[in-house]
Amino acid sequence: MPKFDSNGLLTAVAVDHGTNALLMLAHMNREALDQTLETGFAHFFSRSRGKLWMKGESSGHVLKIVEIRVDCDQDALELRVEPAGPACHTLAPTCFYRRITPEGSLQRIVD
Repeated sequence: MPKFDSNGLLTAVAVDHGTNALLMLAHMNREALDQTLETGFAHFFSRSRGKLWMKGESSGHVLKIVEIRVDCDQDALELRVEPAGPACHTLAPTCFYRRITPEGSLQRIVD
């Protein structure tokens, strides 16, 4: 099973199972992982709010779990998901919608 850090968290990345697009990065505590396994939908732990949340609980843009993979060190998860809408709260399809240019500015790359 995964190994949680000293704060009781794991890093989790959500990847679109159909396209292999990296959608988002978040953290999970034991309760978030248990809820994810129980419901089949991605749950995370918000470090800023200090509470459990289900992705899409207010927007409807849930992440349906297809498979959960564990990295070689057992301290990070790859959630293979079927997204129901955009993954980012900005309504971009992925949270990784900008890149840093050689000049050091941010450039939007995904609409």
